[in-house]
Amino acid sequence: MANVASWIRECDDRNFRRFFEKRPGLKLFNARVEPVDWAEMDGLLITGGEDISAPYLKQEIPDPSPIEDPQPQRDAWEFEMLPFALQAGKPVLAVCKGHQVLNVALGGTLYLDIQGHNLPELKSNNVQPLRHSANAKHRFELVNSSHHQALDKLGEGLEIEAWCGMDDVIEQIRIRNYPFGLGVQYHPERDWIYANLFEDFFDHVLKK
Repeated sequence: MANVASWIRECDDRNFRRFFEKRPGLKLFNARVEPVDWAEMDGLLITGGEDISAPYLKQEIPDPSPIEDPQPQRDAWEFEMLPFALQAGKPVLAVCKGHQVLNVALGGTLYLDIQGHNLPELKSNNVQPLRHSANAKHRFELVNSSHHQALDKLGEGLEIEAWCGMDDVIEQIRIRNYPFGLGVQYHPERDWIYANLFEDFFDHVLKK
């Protein structure tokens, strides 16, 4: 049995678990509702959610009003768990807010409010076009990317794998020279077309 640590909102729990149910031998632990012992974990999944709390951002914040509904308790857990995972070389999959957490934890910064990426039709429909770097393993022509913050300065050791085809907002990153460390601004848990992304993550977790 291999174990994956995460903190998942109630509204997202079922979407993520349906992918795990396809892989016997994998167990998902949700720190929002149960204790998680990092010593027993084989991978880390950082999911979508509210904006990162101001104290964790590595940038000047002249106006904190764009930061919506921060959850300091969750941020404390994620910013504590991520270094453990990276130091141990364990697989990390970071989704939406998690994509931003990964960047910030490695010294990057965020645009605290952007336009045109939080429209209702973007939430679950795969309509936003992407363009990819030559070394991107996972390539989706259209994604369901709904967010109002985005990556600005890139964190140390990160490489961009995909941008929004309309305005070059960063939509996918990976950790350079790392077994599996992927951040995506879109929501792969919301559609089965992203199954191969989860399968890649699971394969690396099961190898640990």
